Amino acid sequence: MTIPTDIQHPPGKGSVFAVLGATGGIGSALSLALSRSKAQLAIAARGESRLRSLSQQTGARFRAFDATDPVGVEQWIADLVSEFGRLDGIANCVGSLLLKPAHLTNPEELTAVMDTNLGSAFNVVRASGLHMQEKGGSVVLISSAAAVIGIANHEAIAAAKAGIVGLARSAAATYANAGLRFNVVSPGLTRTPLTERITERPAAARASEAMHALGRLGEPDDVARAAAWLLDPINGWITGQVIGVDGGLGSVLPSPAASKAPRPRVASPT
Repeated sequence: MTIPTDIQHPPGKGSVFAVLGATGGIGSALSLALSRSKAQLAIAARGESRLRSLSQQTGARFRAFDATDPVGVEQWIADLVSEFGRLDGIANCVGSLLLKPAHLTNPEELTAVMDTNLGSAFNVVRASGLHMQEKGGSVVLISSAAAVIGIANHEAIAAAKAGIVGLARSAAATYANAGLRFNVVSPGLTRTPLTERITERPAAARASEAMHALGRLGEPDDVARAAAWLLDPINGWITGQVIGVDGGLGSVLPSPAASKAPRPRVASPT
């Protein structure tokens, strides 16, 4: 079956999108992708200098605040809806990574992981429910393959990311009548500044590649393309879904023989 595409309407053109956690690896890639679609774009993160630089690349308006602050998130989304009259989609790309077994994870570390990952996601869901119900829209949250497959030393981050899946599916049911959609992108190990301590060590990178059926690690654009697709109003009949962009990590057992062979990577469009 051929899926028709309106070539006169590039994905996102004329839409209003927002990206929280925009200066991270996935957030930056998504912001750049949305800016190329000619959408109106707003970006936010904690660090103003990096936001300013990304704003110069994308033409996006920006605001610096901490996504774990519910007041800051709510005010930002309220201001965008007030300014544009609507917000077609928002993606929360805020995240952290803690690789420790449970018995070595102290309460402060657990709280930080939960606040940064699940807390920021809840703040976005809450603010979207408050301010986007009138016109509807799309909310995209970022989870992890670690939420569905057991990976050693991931207890805290796996718990937080699994919570994001439950949050999104519950919100999808709650706000469906308002046309407000909630979906999740669930990556495998992706090459970002956050994961450099793994991906920049050859032995660790090779071991991680072997865990992915497609034999390579993810790139930020791999994840950003899925998030942009879910944000686009043209895909308005999709809600409550978890899209695994993970090289098969969450669902496919790699073949031991095949995992030794290099895998081609499709170049991202420029």
